[in-house]
Parts: sequence; structure tokens; C-alpha cells
Amino acid sequence: MFHYSRWKIIGIVASVLISLLVASPNIMPASVKTYMADHMGLHPLTLGLDLQGGSDILMQVDHKDMTDKLDQQLTGDIRASLREAKIGYSGISKIDSGVTVRITKPEDLEKAKTELTKLIQPLTGGLFGSGTQVTLYKLSQSDQQFNFTIDSAGLDAKIAAAINQSLKIVESRINGSGTTEPVIQQQGKDRISVEVPGLQDPAKIKQLLGSTAKLTFQLLCAEQPTSAAQVPPPECKGLPQKADVDRLTEAKKAKGEKVTAEDLKTLPQTWVQTSGRATVDGGDLNDAQSAFGQDNSPVVTFKFNQKGALRFGKLTSENIDKPFAIILDDVIMSAPVIRSAILGGSGEISGRFTLDETNNLAIVLRSGALPAKLNIIEEQTVGPSLGADSIRAGLMASLVGLVAVMVFMLLPYGLFGVIADIAVIINLIMLIAVMSLFGFTLTLPGIAGIVLTLGMAVDSNVLIYERIREEWRNGRSAMGAIETGFKAAFATVFDANITTLIAAVVLFGVGSGPIRGFAVTLAVGIATTMFTAFLLTKFMVAMWVKWKRPKEINL
Repeated sequence: MFHYSRWKIIGIVASVLISLLVASPNIMPASVKTYMADHMGLHPLTLGLDLQGGSDILMQVDHKDMTDKLDQQLTGDIRASLREAKIGYSGISKIDSGVTVRITKPEDLEKAKTELTKLIQPLTGGLFGSGTQVTLYKLSQSDQQFNFTIDSAGLDAKIAAAINQSLKIVESRINGSGTTEPVIQQQGKDRISVEVPGLQDPAKIKQLLGSTAKLTFQLLCAEQPTSAAQVPPPECKGLPQKADVDRLTEAKKAKGEKVTAEDLKTLPQTWVQTSGRATVDGGDLNDAQSAFGQDNSPVVTFKFNQKGALRFGKLTSENIDKPFAIILDDVIMSAPVIRSAILGGSGEISGRFTLDETNNLAIVLRSGALPAKLNIIEEQTVGPSLGADSIRAGLMASLVGLVAVMVFMLLPYGLFGVIADIAVIINLIMLIAVMSLFGFTLTLPGIAGIVLTLGMAVDSNVLIYERIREEWRNGRSAMGAIETGFKAAFATVFDANITTLIAAVVLFGVGSGPIRGFAVTLAVGIATTMFTAFLLTKFMVAMWVKWKRPKEINL
């Protein structure tokens, strides 16, 4: 163990020096940090929400909105299926937890049952999205009436799929807004938590997350209401204009109130066609960007994929000189008149936007539509002063722990304790360097992981030194005891660190924000501890042995 090749020495020394360089931005002045970030790509530790303050938003899937949309989709599928099979029916209606339809002729019942059964598609349920096959609806028959009722297991599977898809979309929207190091994760079976460190005003994030980005293009109905009391015909539905929604929102905001769905129903309505006239949606968009229109007002330009371009071109070519509505989340953004066929697959959305609104809308459209409405059920803002208090407390705890550990090693082990103390300090520097280099977020529990790492690093040295002491007492020479001590202790230290690493991996896999922060710090600390215990400490001891050639060991 006492012979080290030149390349091995260079590797160990270089690792320590590089760690010092990578960790150095954490203690540098702001101007130096900026220079190192711009010219060297080195950044200080990313602090979590609990250390630098920021916003924490918890969202939950709106179960009623989801079931309403599923029932609406099922209603359309039932109607289309029975018409295609030329089966007479009457009264497709929504019930408490599903949809019911009545078949007109008794002789069509078997045929209708066959066709309607095809609409019950299997879903994958169970733990981690795999396991038993479940269905979203259960089909039952009562005389000439068929009832589709939502199955709870199927709904859970649908929510699980929606959450999984929403996580990616929310992450895309948040990252597109320019925020740094957000933490986006699932909580429970139907909730998503969004933590944005450093953001003290969550209004922008709430605006990005509040829109489902359901974009449709629909023709206006030939008949329009002349009074608010008029009910639209079956093939039409009434929607409010964006200008009216903006005025209502401003009035409500002045009173400290929020706009509700019932409030929107009181606004003037514009009737749009619903029967197969929605030509494209968010899934048909290739791109969306903020821009300026011909009158220099902010607009959002969009471009369709090939399918969307063909359908949009067909709609515009067949309805020249007719108005159509651009609808986002059941609000009419604008209602231009089709002057000519739009065959290029691109267009723009206007409607009294501010520049910030067009930027946000473009982000939302690019990221795609949320598969389910997410309601914000909890939000909190952590102030920077509270985060600063946490940092001071964490630094004090780490400093006290470091000093205590160093004194503990110095008193019983003398010179070997000094070597161990140097290794512990370098271990701490390497841990910070690795977390800074890979952009891991440091949280308050993560500081606890650092303190634990200090103890684990010393524990490794204690095992090595005690084994050396035992070999020396058993009659081995000084150099033989040192060599045997390192070799014999390796298996024990390795096994202990591997079991701790497994625990850290499990904590990261099943835990949420704070637990994951602790797990990451612990896992990185295990890796740096193994390096310092069996490479760095061993190297320093070997250099001392080659220099002093000791005949006895004072341990």
C-alpha cells in the first residue's frame, strides 16, 4: 500500500484541487461568482425553498371536472356509435355518476349492447401503473335502457395517468417561464406540489398553472342571442368574450374576490357551434410564440402540425366570410371573420393582450393542454429572512459538528487524528463541490445529511485505526499493522456504507421534497467518504510512513 504510481498521486491531488475550485463559488463575492459562472460554468450550491425562501403551491385534480369531461366525451361516442350502426335511440342523458341512453326498438337491444360494449375500453391499474386491467365505465341494462356508470378503480387509473402527464406539462411550463431549480413532484394519488425557490410572488406561476390550455376553433352559430335569458339551441353553446371576462376579473379583484364559474354565466354570451365543428386543439399545435400584430399590439402566433393544418385549411376554405371563434379554456379570445382560406397552417390569436399575457399564453400552448383541471388548494410563501435564519442555524450545526468530530479524533489518535481531520475537511469540500457541480438542491434536511456525513467519515477512520491498533498489539510490525489495518477494515467500511446507500436510494425513491434533499446529500456524502477514507487518508498515511519509516505506532 506504500507505493503509489505517479499517475495515481496526480489523480488524488487533482481530485482534491478540482474539488476546491468547484466548491469555491460558495464563498466568493458576488462579482467573482458572476465571473466564474460566465467564464468557467461554475455555480454555488442551489438552495432549496426552506433556505432561500420562495413559493410553494399544492394543486389537486378536480374530480368533478374530470368526470364531467369524461361523461361528455362518452355521450358523443354513444351518439356516433349508435348512428353509425343505424340504431334508434332517445334521450341520452347524464346521471349522477355516468350516462344513460334508451334504445327505441326492442329488436335492436342485442345489437346496441354489442356496439355500446365496444366503448368500454380497458385501462391499466394497480401499483406503479401496472397490474390488473380495469375499465372506466361499467355497463348495465334495464329493459331498453343502458346505463354507463363510472367505476372507482377505473377513475383512479385515469387520475393516475392524468397526474403523470400533468407532471411533465407543469414542468415544461415552469421551466419555460425562466424560473430556476423548481421542485415539481406528485403528492398522494391526485396532487402535484410545485416549489419555486427565490420566487416571492407566486401570481405568475399560478397564472401559468391555472390554464388548462384547451384550444379550439369553432364556427359561430348563425343565430345569436338578443337577451341573456335566451337558451342556445342543442347544436350551440354560449361562451363569454375575453374582454368581458377581463372587465369582470378587474372588478372582482378590486373587491378582493375571485371569479367563479357562476360569475361567467352572468356575462353576455356568444353562441358557437359544437357539433363536430371544433377543428383543432392544443395537440395539433407545433409551436406558439409571442409577437406583435399589424397594429403593433401583442398577439400569439401559432403553427399547426400537418393534420391540424389540413383541417384548419378545410374549415377556412369552406366558410369564407363567416366568423369563427378562437377559444381558450371556454373563453372566446377573438372572433375574426374568415376572409380567405388559410392553407399555410399558421395564424395568430389577438384580444387585448398585454406582453406578459402573450408570453404566458405562448408557454402554455407550447407545453400542451393539461389532461385534467388542477385546482390550487394550498399556497404559501417562505420569506428570505426565514431562509437566512435556517442557513445560519444549519451552518452553526455543521460547524459545531465538525469541531466536535475533529476534537474527538485528535485526542485519542494523535497524528493519525490530524490526518483524519484533514480528510474530514476535504470530504466536506468534495461533498459541496459535487452538489454544486451537478446542481443538486441543498435543503435544511440536506444540511442534516452533511452533519451525518461528517460522523460517517470519522466512523470509517475509527474502524481503520482501531484495526491498525489491534494488529500492532498482536505483534505485527508498524508498517505491517498499517497495511493490514487498511485492508482488513475495507470490507467492513464498504458494507456499512453500501447499506446506508441503499437506505438513501429508498428514501429518495419513496420520499418527497425534504426527505429527498436529505437522501441526495447522504448518498453524495457516502461516495466522498469512501474516497477520503480509502484513497486520501491511505495516501497521506503512506506518505508519512515513507518519510518517517516508523518502528512503532502510538495509537
